[in-house]
Amino acid sequence: MTATDPRSAQSAPAIRIDGPWTHRDVAANGARFHIAEVGEGPLVMLVHGFPQFWWTWREQLTALAAAGYRAVAMDLRGIGGSDRTPRGYDPANLALDITGVIRSLGEPDAALVGHDLGGYLAWTAAVMRPKLVRRLVVSSMPHPRRWRAAM
Repeated sequence: MTATDPRSAQSAPAIRIDGPWTHRDVAANGARFHIAEVGEGPLVMLVHGFPQFWWTWREQLTALAAAGYRAVAMDLRGIGGSDRTPRGYDPANLALDITGVIRSLGEPDAALVGHDLGGYLAWTAAVMRPKLVRRLVVSSMPHPRRWRAAM
């Protein structure tokens, strides 16, 4: 993709709101992902729900940093400042996006926190790459087996 491609993060409405965090793009799983990060220490990766973006986690970013963690909130594929690719939106690939970002950040593992759709993807990431997920916190999303059974 080029900078003029409508699917590119450069031409997307990158929501880079100023604050105590730093914004940057990280390459992972064949795409670029916008992240907001603050703090030093063990990594806590925050994954938003739908239809949200990294800003959902603004209060948690600063609280986690104050508690001694490296807090990172990412925009999922196709959302916010992340690439809008023509495919790759299935849960397994989105989970690989998350674990790919963890690896791209140079961390051996992360505490993974997901809300709503991000919770479903966090469950999936933990199953697919258990060595990368040190801890798992999910809100507003039941275990995937329960969710599928209820649907």
